[in-house]
Amino acid sequence: MPRQSGSSPPTRAPGDLSRLGDRPVADDDFAADVIAVTTAFGDPTRREIYLFAREREQGVTASEVGDRFGLHPNVARHHLDKLAGGGYLDVSVERSDTGGAGRPSKRYRVQGPELRLQLPSRRDDLLVTLLGRALAMLPPDGAEAMAEEVGVAYGRQLAASMAPGETQRSARAALHAVADALTAHGFAAHAEARGGGLAIIAEHCPFGTAAQQHPVICAVDRGMVKGMLAGLYGDVRPETEASRAKGDDRCVTLV
Repeated sequence: MPRQSGSSPPTRAPGDLSRLGDRPVADDDFAADVIAVTTAFGDPTRREIYLFAREREQGVTASEVGDRFGLHPNVARHHLDKLAGGGYLDVSVERSDTGGAGRPSKRYRVQGPELRLQLPSRRDDLLVTLLGRALAMLPPDGAEAMAEEVGVAYGRQLAASMAPGETQRSARAALHAVADALTAHGFAAHAEARGGGLAIIAEHCPFGTAAQQHPVICAVDRGMVKGMLAGLYGDVRPETEASRAKGDDRCVTLV
């Protein structure tokens, strides 16, 4: 039934696709929204895990989730990390009071029971455009370096929230975690093998036409990849193989 004028929008839990109809979206925005939701909540078990965590104010650990759903702790951790990578859970590290040498326990908490799905394609076009124009006033090399530095700093922050205190993981696992985080930010990304190495493929650009007018903005997401990988795996130098801003049908970052 149509919402009456003046009434407040209903609150829905994250993952409720009906909220996608609250506003008109372009086809590519809608595709990115759906990918972000299904990446985090497409698995029925993952949805149940999220609801379980949502009910527990103190949060949950992989062991607790494993016991609750009959999963190996590594499988439970995979689901929790997917939810954390999408921004649906916060992660903190708890160390044993005994000072033992065991692996620190990661506790996952829902940001708030009233949390609603934040669609990744919602961006402030004016601010993005102004950012592009501001960068255009700088020398090209300086503008690109500054944009990448901003992306690196934000990427490191994301990595710290996804896996605080965790030892570095494999390149492939780190790349998949980065792709999940980028998808949650509107890039509709996935990781795949490419030419004997690895690549992140982004089917959508949340910067829209501003990136086409000011391709230097692409250095921001390249920096995000670099920063997240630095936090999850180690220092790398990602290279751009293809860019939607330069007329390609998708963005490809080689690692």
